[in-house]
Amino acid sequence: METNLYLSTFTILIAVAVSNLLAQGLKKIAPTYVNLAVGILVGLLPFTNATVLNFDNEIFMTVVIAPLLFFEGQNTRVLIVRRKLKLILSTAVGLAVAIAIIVGLAVHVLAAVAWPLALIMVAISAPTDATALDSVTGGRDLPAHVGTVLRMEALFNDATGLIILQAGVLWYTSGHLALGQNLLAFLWSAGGGVLFGAGVAFLLMLARQALLRSRWNLASSQIIIYLMTPILIYLVAELGQLSGIIAVVSAGLVYNGEAQRSRFSDPRQFHLSVQLINFGTEILNSFVFVVLGILLARIMMGYQSGSMRWLWLGLLIYGLALILRYGYARLIHLAQSHAVIFALGGVHGTVTLALALSVSVLTAADNQLVLLVETVVILFSMLVPTLILPRLLPTDTTAAVMAPKVATMRQAMVAAGLTRIEPLTLTSAVRASVTYDLRDQLQQNKLSRFLQQWGQSSWEPVLFTGDEALQERRALMYAFDAERQYLYDLALEHRFDTKTIYKLYSEILLAESLVLDPANQAE
Repeated sequence: METNLYLSTFTILIAVAVSNLLAQGLKKIAPTYVNLAVGILVGLLPFTNATVLNFDNEIFMTVVIAPLLFFEGQNTRVLIVRRKLKLILSTAVGLAVAIAIIVGLAVHVLAAVAWPLALIMVAISAPTDATALDSVTGGRDLPAHVGTVLRMEALFNDATGLIILQAGVLWYTSGHLALGQNLLAFLWSAGGGVLFGAGVAFLLMLARQALLRSRWNLASSQIIIYLMTPILIYLVAELGQLSGIIAVVSAGLVYNGEAQRSRFSDPRQFHLSVQLINFGTEILNSFVFVVLGILLARIMMGYQSGSMRWLWLGLLIYGLALILRYGYARLIHLAQSHAVIFALGGVHGTVTLALALSVSVLTAADNQLVLLVETVVILFSMLVPTLILPRLLPTDTTAAVMAPKVATMRQAMVAAGLTRIEPLTLTSAVRASVTYDLRDQLQQNKLSRFLQQWGQSSWEPVLFTGDEALQERRALMYAFDAERQYLYDLALEHRFDTKTIYKLYSEILLAESLVLDPANQAE
């Protein structure tokens, strides 16, 4: 079993790495779709499909979704949540409930689907996916207010969908719908999840901050505690019948304020934490959609030909939800164009499919129907906005226009550094080494040149000691100082976006830390 788990994880991670590399070369296709396509390919090929274990909902939610939502929560300002609390509640709760009731009734009446089963279908499609939303915009920015509402909805409506799903399952198995019991369950799950997640995160934050300000502080231990926080909170919350999803999001919100006010206590540790968050978010996002692709391939391969009822049921649920989302957007006074964007922004992803796979009480026929219906909802919720949203959103040509300008700026920056070291008295070996390092900032050193340098470092190491070591360090610092001065002068001219200049400036500062900071130097 352990070998199978390792092989399964290895296969998915290789698929993630390959799909992300492919996405780098396919700039016109969102990385999410490349991840999805590679996942589908893994699921369709008998050899690779056999190496991936059957989907385990609990492991997936605990190890993948919980940390991902925790990171997304940490990237959200608490102030925004507080200011938009009423709107978040009406969207994440009110809209989800309204869609469940109205669309569920329509499916029951128009498609002759039993009420409990109809409610289960609609409840599963309630959670929206902020990650999938980014993939359907064509790289263009959403209107600020609409984008904020959509992301807040995606963070908080998972619990609503789960409670409605539990109500539908109870109705399906017992034949009775206990509204009062379900309302109390929702209040306990969502409200308790908020309090529990925020409370535990606050206590852990106090403990970590106390360590940070003591002689007991150790970055490795701090990072382990931090990375285990969402998993611990999710598991304990779920054991207490609370919403683990809401709990980890609330914990992330608490940590957002901590990150804002403790970044200079231990800059090296904070920088490592930021890099881990960015790395973890990127890997988990890709992991999610590779898994989604594998699951979609397996569902379609398991389909036994017959009625196409599932197709038009999925289209009915998606279409009616789209209309209701538009109506709600107009109700909260969004302009017509923004209302259309909001309606299309209700994209579904892996959480929806995970909920569908978690329902184990359905008959075999109902189970297959639900899986196929949710597959249609997911695919159309991604494809329709992919085709329409880029036409509604303003084209952002900044990146394409700035790319050649940034390349020219970088070349001039390095040239300034090389000019600064020309009059310095350096040995030939030191000058060659420093020149190579500076040109490497352009990533234009040829592979043959790199191999030559690698050979010298590995087999015939040139170790600068004493005066030569001082020459090398001084030359690099002089060069970096010239590069920073060039960027500073450029900023005063106001010809370039300050974010672009700051990005290059930060690269120089990081390069300087590799020269000066012993902890960042390779042996």
